[in-house]
Amino acid sequence: MLYREAGQFKASYKEDQQIFPIRQDRIAIALILLFFFVAIPLVASQYWIQGILIPVLIFSLAALGLNILTGYAGQLSLGTAAFMAVGAFAAYNFMLRVPGIPILVAFILAGLCTAAVGMAFGLPSLRIKGFYLAVATLAAQFFIVWALQKFPWFSNYSSSGVITAQKVEMFGYAFDSPVAKYLLTLSVVTVLALAAKNMVRSNAGRAWMAIRDMDVAAEVIGIRPMHTKLMAFGVSSFYCGVAGALYAFTYLGTVEPEGFNLDLSFRILFMIIIGGVGSIIGSFLGAAFIVLLPIFLNVAAHAIFAGTIPAGLASNLELIIFGGLIIFFLIVEPHGLARLWQIAKEKLRLWPFPH
Repeated sequence: MLYREAGQFKASYKEDQQIFPIRQDRIAIALILLFFFVAIPLVASQYWIQGILIPVLIFSLAALGLNILTGYAGQLSLGTAAFMAVGAFAAYNFMLRVPGIPILVAFILAGLCTAAVGMAFGLPSLRIKGFYLAVATLAAQFFIVWALQKFPWFSNYSSSGVITAQKVEMFGYAFDSPVAKYLLTLSVVTVLALAAKNMVRSNAGRAWMAIRDMDVAAEVIGIRPMHTKLMAFGVSSFYCGVAGALYAFTYLGTVEPEGFNLDLSFRILFMIIIGGVGSIIGSFLGAAFIVLLPIFLNVAAHAIFAGTIPAGLASNLELIIFGGLIIFFLIVEPHGLARLWQIAKEKLRLWPFPH
């Protein structure tokens, strides 16, 4: 009874088609945004903001981009980290070679460049799918990292290939503190997440899901596979490119092509598998799980063993436990953390009455 929409009447089509049609959802989202925009900057420490919250937000955005492609459009991809690298290096070059360009414009242009690259590597999806497409996108992972290392122009002829992000300034204000960078990252992620939530409910989102469920039937009813698949690759790569730009400018500050390796692509893939494939909130839950669980295991290991076992053995045990927990969770709930939230909402609809 706490989550029933009965009695919430819609007087217009605009009200019926809003992103959050249920009043409880609107209240919950407003409280969550108020907490993260107001409470967190006031009470969180610098370590929590810079070392935990900012990477969780950035990886959530990258996972959201991959979820659009894999979860909603059904196109497998293993090149997410490479597309993040394109966004990071593109934003760096726009800031370097276009004096006075606003940082948000540089992020948008970097996302558009990444979208173009993603659509180019998405062309094989017109002929192949499944694991064969995953192998084709895996080529993007190796080719993009190789190109960023091979052509020194991308790194401004740095001998090591490492780039250092410029100062983040906008309207004369310098985002040089962890709180300022956190608020900038949170604002960008919030806008893009709401846009994704609205996008998957639009004609484009329904076309993606039709292609995912049965591409032949979708083509029969008039959905163009080439247009739909390339749009999914473009939008997904745009999100990953903006995440890569934030990764360089608001989190690390200094990045190199090798930092965007295959391991990072797999981590982002695990985020959407654990959080929930085809779920906006699942992207955030999965990113938080993957980022926070190793930290929790590290703290727990030091608290329990307290130096009684060698550091190398402790780190290996953390990795073993981390992998074991992921496997256990996927067995218990294969639909991800988002499914647990759906179950909770279904129970709230009937509470306090039994099923």
